[in-house]
Amino acid sequence: MSKKVLVIATNYGAWAEELQAPWDALKKAGFEVMMATPKGKKPLPFALSVDPDFEDPLQHYKVNPPEVCSRVKEILSGKEWSNPIKVSDAKMSDYDTIVLTGGPGVCLDVTNNPKVHRLILDAFRTGKLIGAICYSVGALAFTRNPENSYRSVIYGKKVTAHPRAWDFDFDLSYDLAGTTPDNAGTNVVTPGFLLPLQDVVTDAVGPDGQCISDDKANRKNPCVVYDWPFVTALSVESSIAYGKKLVEILSSR
Repeated sequence: MSKKVLVIATNYGAWAEELQAPWDALKKAGFEVMMATPKGKKPLPFALSVDPDFEDPLQHYKVNPPEVCSRVKEILSGKEWSNPIKVSDAKMSDYDTIVLTGGPGVCLDVTNNPKVHRLILDAFRTGKLIGAICYSVGALAFTRNPENSYRSVIYGKKVTAHPRAWDFDFDLSYDLAGTTPDNAGTNVVTPGFLLPLQDVVTDAVGPDGQCISDDKANRKNPCVVYDWPFVTALSVESSIAYGKKLVEILSSR
């Protein structure tokens, strides 16, 4: 029987490849994949993340491969992401794993979302695989385990975190690709990313855990960490490796 995967995405700005790569990997592997978003609307990517000429101002290279941009635009023009369920309607008992996807928008409606935290905690308690990439790792840090003095579920674990050195320190606007009148995203502007994720995760894992924030990670040397039940990935350069690791573990269980 095919395993069922619940994929969580933001409604306030995914980073295209951090959603597309794990989505395509899981679908290609033959798993039954269901998308859920907080609003129950199609997740839209940052316009910057479907621009093949966008150069990361801190890392100084073009981070969006043309083939990724083309694939995401193909998805946006079709129906693959068009009918997600609401996060509030999802039940972890219906799925074998939960996979969180990334993007700056996750800090607005995923990392801080009690409904997402409940799904993660349900997966944690029932021994199911839990994945998170980039800023969605913050949702793991903020999911607290009442059976362990309300420490984070990643307490004592080895996980990744978007490096402090890569955090923007200038105003960040949330211009999205594929907007429509009923799915316009947000016009919010934030002073950089909303969370200092490396510091948050370091605190969450505690003295016996480990936060991996490798600012030398790249496509040839991606950063994905597996410490059951968690698979975590650093950022966009690790998106493909994240999808592959999720498939590898799900296929072996």
